[in-house]
Order: sequence, then structure tokens, then C-alpha cells
Amino acid sequence: MKNFKKKLKIYKNKKILITGHTGFKGSWLSFWLNSLGAKVYGISESIPTTPSFFKVCGVDKLSKNYFFNISNKLKVEKTILKIKPDFIFHLAAQSLVSKSYLNPNKTWESNLIGTKNILEALLNYKKKCSVVIITSDKCYKNVETHRPYTEEDTLGGDDPYSASKAGAEILFNSYFLSFFKNKKNINLATARAGNVIGGGDWAQDRLIPDCIKLWSKNKRALVRSPKATRPWQHVLEALSGYLLLGYNLNKNKKISGESFNFGPDLRKSFNVIKILQLSQKYWINGKWIIKENTKKFKEAKLLSLNSKKSRRVLNWKVKISIDEVIKLVILWYQGYYFNRKELVKLTKKQLNFFENLI
Repeated sequence: MKNFKKKLKIYKNKKILITGHTGFKGSWLSFWLNSLGAKVYGISESIPTTPSFFKVCGVDKLSKNYFFNISNKLKVEKTILKIKPDFIFHLAAQSLVSKSYLNPNKTWESNLIGTKNILEALLNYKKKCSVVIITSDKCYKNVETHRPYTEEDTLGGDDPYSASKAGAEILFNSYFLSFFKNKKNINLATARAGNVIGGGDWAQDRLIPDCIKLWSKNKRALVRSPKATRPWQHVLEALSGYLLLGYNLNKNKKISGESFNFGPDLRKSFNVIKILQLSQKYWINGKWIIKENTKKFKEAKLLSLNSKKSRRVLNWKVKISIDEVIKLVILWYQGYYFNRKELVKLTKKQLNFFENLI
């Protein structure tokens, strides 16, 4: 990514609002932006897991925190007008497919109404602002083909989570064409990332965190979808795409209203068993048993993204091999379980390693 470190300087001393800043990706993004000298503000309903990257890496002390539900339109508008951000990264969401079946209303409320409230708050916003709306690779109508999805493919979703993300994309497009296309001070776009992994993810139904919780106790992990194939990538790969998109929105009005995929190509998609085998290289005693999914709800087994547009327009590309990704993830969790006092230092080291690659 040409001149990436130079482009990151755009965030120094800028006011950055991150919604969902207590979550896995939001916490990493807050940590990174703080290291760049940004003034980080966050909106979240709560801290979603215990433990959390947000707490164990001290992100709670690196950002100005506002705790309320993103579906509260009035509070969203008041907070944005109070902060007066230069950039907004909207990550707040109900992010689990399984939970979307159990509580579809909460999923639609967070993922669709929350996005609408961010856009509504910007309708009368006067300051220049670049806005990245993060949705998901699951926003596509997935027919489980080996062909990676492009930004022009049909949106859809069989489960409430995927449908809500497709809905957020449709909502975004409608608001852009209706209200923001000719609004000179607001540039905005959506970002669709693949399956991200990294240290500090403790959400349920996550492959590596679920395994490591058990491996740290010398127990076998339970694997329910061994053949499920995903475009695995480190969380910093996706976040670098979001940051590049924010930079380009700030510099180039022509991409406002567009959507961008951020994921490795199909050749870097691997099934669950392959990921576990790679993990075993670094967590030697990691073992598992296979118990095929018996849950009633459907889970996609094949999904990948075509990110040629992001490479062409933003000069973004994946830099870390899958083996290195797994190594970084396992080393971070080993730091958490066995050397927690040095965890922040380890996190900074991994961030510096990634920045120096690009």
C-alpha cells in the first residue's frame, strides 16, 4: 500500500468518532488511531464481552466514551453535534448470526435503525466529515459459489443478521442519492470486510477464541462446521482498509456513495480444519473434536470477496500470509493467558509490525 504510513498522518489531532468502539474491531481501531495521535471518541451500548480488548488493553482510558444504544436517535444526534468529528467510523452492530435468530428485533434495530440514525444526524451537519459505514461480507445474497462476490453483486440474506446488513447497504444508497450526493461537506462510503480474526476477540461462536478458551485449560475444542470456508484475514488488514477509505473520502469526492470490499482472494480462503491445523503449530497442545452443527438455523459454508476495486481505487491489499495471521493471533492470546503484564506492549509490537509491512 503505497505511502500508507504517510496517509495515516491525516488522522493526527483529528476528532474521530467510532461507534461500537468497545467491540473487537472497534477497540483495535481505537487503539490504532490513538497511537496515531487522533482524538478518539466512542459510542457503544456496553462492553460486549468479559474479558474484552477494550479493557485489557486500556482502550477505555484512551477514548472519550459515551454509553447508550445507537437506536436512540436524539442521543446520536446530540453526541455528534457535541463532538463535531472530522471522521466517523460506524461499526456499532449486533454482529452474530446465531443471536440474530434469537433476537431478530434487536438485530434490525442495531444494524438498520442505528445506521439510519447516524445518517440522519449528518443531514444538518455543517463541518467537513468523512464517514465510513462498516457492514459485512454477509450483505450479499449468498448462493455459496466459488466465485468471490463483487460490490455489484446482489444484496440479500437468509438469516436476520445478513438481511439486516443488506438492508443497511440499501438504506445507505437511498440516503446518499436522496440527501448526500450534493452535500459538499460530507463524503461517505460503505466497507464490507471478510472474516477477521485477531487477539482480543471473545465474542461467542468465534472459532479461534472458542478453541483457545478450552486449550488454555488443556481441554479439547468442539468444532461444529469443519468444512466451512471463509476468507480469513487479520483484523488489522480490514482496519487498514477502513483507514485508507477514510483518507480517500477526505481527499476524493468522486468515491462518495460507493462500497468497497476488503478481503483476501479465494486462494486465501481456508476451511475450519486448515485453520485449526495452522493454529496447532503455535499452540502445540491444541486439540479438537468434530461435532457437526445440529442447530436449527442455517450457517453459510462458503463465502469470499473480490477486492479488486479496493486494490485499484484505494491501493489496498492484503500483506500478511495466513500462517503469519494465525501466528499473530495465537501469540496475542498466549500473551493474555500467560504474560498479561506485557500485553499492551505486545499489542503495540504487533501494530508496529503491521505498519512496517506496508
